[in-house]
Amino acid sequence: MLKILKTWDDEKMRGLMGSLLRIGVLSAASITIIGGVLFFIQHPKEIIDYSVFKSEPARLREVNLIIKEAFELRGRPIIQLGLLLLIATPVARVIFSLFGFLFEKDWVYVIITSIVLVILIISLSSNYLVI
Repeated sequence: MLKILKTWDDEKMRGLMGSLLRIGVLSAASITIIGGVLFFIQHPKEIIDYSVFKSEPARLREVNLIIKEAFELRGRPIIQLGLLLLIATPVARVIFSLFGFLFEKDWVYVIITSIVLVILIISLSSNYLVI
């Protein structure tokens, strides 16, 4: 494993990160489209009023419930799952970059990437923090 990592260079890292982003975005888009199609099939006569903002139901704001209901092939939770995957894609890129910089022993970028990762984690979990 370490032998493989030693042969990596910047070009391979960029290629792998590009693939990570491409696969993440395409997967998120595909899942969201599938969820949208299922939603319209399951709710053919539902009229959506865009003049009044309605947030998602509370059950669709918790990751474990979104995943559970998505496996039940319900449209709205599948759309939410696609959006979660879309949010997770750049976070995964930052984590991957952190490991890449660690293997390269580029300490300045390790520190910068760690700070970015901490900011992302705080931002994404701020709904759960009580201050």
